[in-house]
Amino acid sequence: MTLAPSALQAEALLLRFRHVRARSVALCEPLSPEDMMVQSMPDASPAKWHLAHTTWFFEQFLLARDSDYRPPHPEWHYLFNSYYQSVGPMHARPRRGVLSRPSVQQILAYREHVDDAVMECLQGDISGAALAVIELGLQHEQQHQELLLTDIKHAFSVNPLHPAYVSRLAPPAAATAPALTFIEGVAGVVAIGHESEGFSFDNETPRHPVLLPPHALANRLVTNAEFAAFVHDGGYREPSLWLSDGWDTVCREQWTRPLYWQADLASEFTLAGVQSIDPHAPVSHVSYYEADAFARWAGARLPTEAEWESAAASLPVRGNLLDDQLFHPRAATADEGLLQMFGDVWEWTASPYVSYPGFRPLAGALGEYNGKFMCGQWVLRGGSCATPREHLRVSYRNFFPPHARWQFMGIRLGQDR
Repeated sequence: MTLAPSALQAEALLLRFRHVRARSVALCEPLSPEDMMVQSMPDASPAKWHLAHTTWFFEQFLLARDSDYRPPHPEWHYLFNSYYQSVGPMHARPRRGVLSRPSVQQILAYREHVDDAVMECLQGDISGAALAVIELGLQHEQQHQELLLTDIKHAFSVNPLHPAYVSRLAPPAAATAPALTFIEGVAGVVAIGHESEGFSFDNETPRHPVLLPPHALANRLVTNAEFAAFVHDGGYREPSLWLSDGWDTVCREQWTRPLYWQADLASEFTLAGVQSIDPHAPVSHVSYYEADAFARWAGARLPTEAEWESAAASLPVRGNLLDDQLFHPRAATADEGLLQMFGDVWEWTASPYVSYPGFRPLAGALGEYNGKFMCGQWVLRGGSCATPREHLRVSYRNFFPPHARWQFMGIRLGQDR
């Protein structure tokens, strides 16, 4: 018997659904219930909130379409809505850490209830529109898997005991980072944006032409040793290197080094606790302001997202990603071509996060997913050591405000030619 295309898609999606949902729970296995309640800053969320919110997403946008579905805890919708104003009110983001109830066990039971209902949908007569919502929900959950790791890293970093999420990191790569060189990019009109039949977020579309001037990209990411030279040269004390808002932030927050570097400039906080800094590994946890200031100090600039996508278009999505379970950026081990374009750290670009020409958000409440954040944020490309491999595409656009640095964020230099 030949399955209909929708049935084949549903069968494949059912396997992915089980895998993605199980990975979120597995990422929490090293955590205690107390760990899973901590919210160390307003930008972060407790681990148990991530587990509940990603479950609420499937309940709200898929299961609620069925008039026969009865949510087990309708009062939780207020707790676990994130920013979907058209769906209803939500608990204040900075106060997610006060939610001692529901308990972790109750949230895990909630996940099982919703999982059973979604899998029942996938094993029945399901529409293409419902399949698309499930795919979006899985992509959304993979974003939260990365956030879960970076949020717990921040929470552990502010604990004076400096607890570890994993017992150890893999030893540093034996090779030293290759010499920094610049590789010519394509000049002229190029097309960027999603074009294949696979999944993409609405902010990756439509595909459109962009005119690129002569330029070049660095062959690899900026290393800890190179950023340390910036620090030792007084980079955080020289206002001429910084954007005005960046300098104000440096002064106000008293920044003197990347987020998790210790005062000795020789060690850093990692998901395995405090470890020696590998000088050849990519610098991580720097803001757009720091990336821009370093590029100016180095006599270079940050690439635009169009330059980055044009350079990465022919490369496979391969690198140090969540699937490798290394949980930390690693030094480049090859010495030819563009290296580390995917994985290790998200790469700040010089591009503000705005819509592409002809952009149309998704219809309804799901249109709030990306479009309404197109103000005051900057684009990052390439994924990190906490990003699931199947979640990435060359057209993927991440975005954060310029002061943010608790994510695995780093630097690739660009040049005009």
